Amino acid sequence: MTVSQKIISLLTGVIALLSLSACNGIFEDIYDEPLAEENNEYGFIFVDSMTNTGRIYIDATDYTEWHYIDLHGKEVTTKSVEEPSPSNWDFAIHRYDAKTNGGAVAESNATDIMAVPNISTIPEEAYIVDEWTSDQITIDMSQMMDGVIIYAEDYYNPCLSKWLNVDTSTMPPIYTLSGKVYIFRLSDGTYAALRLSNFMNDAAVKGFMTIDYLYPVQL
Repeated sequence: MTVSQKIISLLTGVIALLSLSACNGIFEDIYDEPLAEENNEYGFIFVDSMTNTGRIYIDATDYTEWHYIDLHGKEVTTKSVEEPSPSNWDFAIHRYDAKTNGGAVAESNATDIMAVPNISTIPEEAYIVDEWTSDQITIDMSQMMDGVIIYAEDYYNPCLSKWLNVDTSTMPPIYTLSGKVYIFRLSDGTYAALRLSNFMNDAAVKGFMTIDYLYPVQL
């Protein structure tokens, strides 16, 4: 092989490599590369048995689902709004709405999950039980521009649901976290502290709920 032939062969190889690299850059978005959010773990993503604290991460973007949270078993069960609730659960999340399984909730002034007030100092009248609603649990907003919103009839807890205020009087709506710790008295008489620390994922998509908890609260 002459020197000229070697140079031509070398240039041909370089051009082929550059072409392959360019093609990879062009077509890499076509394939199903996992997004960062898809790699995240949902449910009880952190549990500290030493302090009884933890973090729950829920994809509540679907308006047709309830996410049932079992603090005892550290499990999250997702069901359609039309399905019956699971046998074991303590509170549930629908988008930003919340309900309890026969419990009651009081709003505290604390903003730190480790600074829960003494349970004995919270008056009984501060605890709010669930209420039946027919115009709170939104399940279909596809006709919203025509003034039609479809709701599901269900219970919800108006106190715990205050952890995020959604002001729809302006467009786009204004979302405001209360930042407060909510004292949740479970149906079995035990207590938990709950705080919604975020309602978006890293891409700022709303409906991804990050809940910090302390359970059980020592009396």
